[in-house]
Amino acid sequence: MSESASRSQSETVESMLAFVRQGQVLATDCPSRIVLNHVCSRWGVLVLVVLRGGMHRFSEVRRKIGGVSEKMLAQTLQHLEQDGFVSRKSLPVVPPHVQYRLTPMGEEVALQVETLVTWIETNLPRIMQAREASNTLQITPE
Repeated sequence: MSESASRSQSETVESMLAFVRQGQVLATDCPSRIVLNHVCSRWGVLVLVVLRGGMHRFSEVRRKIGGVSEKMLAQTLQHLEQDGFVSRKSLPVVPPHVQYRLTPMGEEVALQVETLVTWIETNLPRIMQAREASNTLQITPE
């Protein structure tokens, strides 16, 4: 990663933290909590990562994301579309084809999410060690 890209990411994270410190996202009735839930849900994260690869049909997204039901995928895509992150295009063919892609704003949020996913995957060995250590502490009799 270039120094300017790293600096830009740091600035983005700092601006997000500054917003959080204002207390708005911490407020019970803050609408950003709903968006945060859509973006940061298990399926929201995975859909955004898949769509970073370009336009996909519903069935392609479902195949790429192991374990997601049709209902949950449809609901997740609908929420991300309502939030302005995903664009849905119906093609006039039989059987009907629907394609999904990220909007420009969706590209922005997906890049942030992908950074988090990359960090988690890179640090997974450390995370698993911490889990094992925690489990060992809980099992050890006094």
